[in-house]
Amino acid sequence: MSWRYKANATLEGLTGYTLSRRLRRETPKPPPKVPLELQRLPGDVVRGPVDGVHDRLLREPVFLLSSVRSGSTLLRVMLNSHTRVHSPIETHFRRMTVGLPTEPVRQAAQLLGHTHSDLEHLVWDRLLHRELGRSGKPILVEKTPSNVFAWRRIATCWPDARFVFLLRHPASITQSWHEADPGRRPMEEAVPRTLSYMTYLQEARTHLTGLTLRYEDLVARPEDELRRVCAFLGVPWEPAMLEYGAQDHGAFVKGIGDWRDKIRAGTVVEARPLPTPEEVPAELHEICRLWGYGPFA
Repeated sequence: MSWRYKANATLEGLTGYTLSRRLRRETPKPPPKVPLELQRLPGDVVRGPVDGVHDRLLREPVFLLSSVRSGSTLLRVMLNSHTRVHSPIETHFRRMTVGLPTEPVRQAAQLLGHTHSDLEHLVWDRLLHRELGRSGKPILVEKTPSNVFAWRRIATCWPDARFVFLLRHPASITQSWHEADPGRRPMEEAVPRTLSYMTYLQEARTHLTGLTLRYEDLVARPEDELRRVCAFLGVPWEPAMLEYGAQDHGAFVKGIGDWRDKIRAGTVVEARPLPTPEEVPAELHEICRLWGYGPFA
């Protein structure tokens, strides 16, 4: 018998009063009211462009889908070094929502035929189109690792989107996630936190068409792998992509991309040795098999 149970038993013996009886007499408190500006429009539906080509300014955007700690910042700055490709810092655009703070504006949105998701899609499209326009380049490659959790919505928002999938050995991902901030990222949390990214990435690869790269190949044979990406994007190969440090790619700041010394080197740095099969946690065996890593394949 736990101390908590003993306390309740004693209380009941003395007074005939129990916590469950008290709760039955009390009227439950209503849940806190959500402010109007945070409420979704009723009947919200995630759908593609309603008015065809007029609904989207951005044409054929490219989304680099990857787990965290997979080398996506390295690939981003290499692509951004191309004269025809703009790959900005992580924009986290999918976290941007639309507030409708009054009943009249909500009524107007509905009578104009918009769902709440429609309005958000218009904001996302305008944001990324403006970012591309400011660069003066014709092709946008957006890379925010958490986009893997919204791959369905992204593909719905931009039906002409193209996708590049970046893989890395799953055990290397978990180790890198821990090492990026050991004080706040204990190793025991590394597998569940990163495996969620990998699982959604694999789901996206299963349902979408696109180009798959491996981080290990990118750092071992960067020119070969970048030529593959260029062919996929329909642009010529440019040697300057290998010397990304010669150009400005925005700040390397935690939260919007890699920020550690390796990415600041300005050139490709050799990858860590692949983990041995014995070093791979059991929870990662299945994703290793699906991605073709080690004896689990």
